[in-house]
Amino acid sequence: MISVKKRDGRKEPFVAEKIVVSALKSGASPEVARSIAHGIEQNATDGITTREIKGKVLGMLKSKNPEWERNWMVFDTAVKKRSE
Repeated sequence: MISVKKRDGRKEPFVAEKIVVSALKSGASPEVARSIAHGIEQNATDGITTREIKGKVLGMLKSKNPEWERNWMVFDTAVKKRSE
């Protein structure tokens, strides 16, 4: 099982569905969202950080549609109060 290292140092199991939900919120279609999540899951190593996952997801979203990447960033800044 792959574990993810959270920002606060905790570890939790990798859940691809979290990526799917976030990608859908950014505007991606269900097919693209699942494809992104699958790609991340296939290449993830144990202990991957949430920051690494975010970077990979944003890169994949941007390659499909730059607006989806912007939508994700707006959500992170406005709702989650994150700027990185």
